[in-house]
Amino acid sequence: MNKTFIPSLHKYISKGGLGCVTFGREIDVPTSFSIMDYALEKEIVFFDTAAVYGGGASEEIIGQWFTQRGKAAAHITIATKLLPPFKSTTITAAVEQSLMRLRRDRIDILFLHSWHSSVEDDHVLAELNKLFISGKIGALGVSNFNVKQLNALLQKQINNNLIQVAFIQNNQNFAVSDVDDELRELCRDFNIHIITYSPLGAGFLTGKYRYAVSPDTRFEIIPGHKDIYFNDHAWERLDKLLRVAEETGKPVASLALSWAFRQPQISSVLIGCRSTRHIDQALAAMREEDAGLLDLLATAL
Repeated sequence: MNKTFIPSLHKYISKGGLGCVTFGREIDVPTSFSIMDYALEKEIVFFDTAAVYGGGASEEIIGQWFTQRGKAAAHITIATKLLPPFKSTTITAAVEQSLMRLRRDRIDILFLHSWHSSVEDDHVLAELNKLFISGKIGALGVSNFNVKQLNALLQKQINNNLIQVAFIQNNQNFAVSDVDDELRELCRDFNIHIITYSPLGAGFLTGKYRYAVSPDTRFEIIPGHKDIYFNDHAWERLDKLLRVAEETGKPVASLALSWAFRQPQISSVLIGCRSTRHIDQALAAMREEDAGLLDLLATAL
């Protein structure tokens, strides 16, 4: 497993990260434990969750697992997220609640889950800085920010000599991408690591939503996915991917994963799992070395 060392954390993040959104929501505790154990075995050392996932259940399950695995899991880099609006009077309490559920002394990477005008509030930024200085968070990240929003926040942090954003986590897959050249350039200039999520478009790129949304699928659990993917552009991209799958005989999901892992300047791609089979599928796609296949994917754009 390829890994990137993060000097400020004294830890690594793996090219494939474990997305823990399903824990306590779509899968139970024993299944979640088996997935984390398997991820650890496969040298996946970056776990990503959020306070909102499962109403805190995801963090709680991860915390239970950390406690039971002890030193064997001590090197895992853990990231969690806070939803807006952000308030200086509640951020510290929210972080402490996440720490309690995770049973950790430090959140390695704290992400602001999405942009909100409150993110540039001086008191909010000062409180985040205090959390960093106190050691309760190791690094600050943002999620679902565009280049303009990220740049504005960076300038404010620089001007006030505060902790700067070190990570950004955005949606990127063959159908929809919130990572563009401008964002990559800004991240390169400020040494910001790019993490991407939803390499299969919440299942859209498997083709299973072509005709209907089935019960218990991600699109039924979170109907907002339809607003992102049920449009002409995304359907066109899916059709292109399906054609490559037909030409090569490769599963369409494997093609989508191979594409995601080979995008430039990406430190980690988060893999959402309901079973260990999904980890195997992602790792196989990461190891894909068929130059002709990769060229086909590139030209399909």
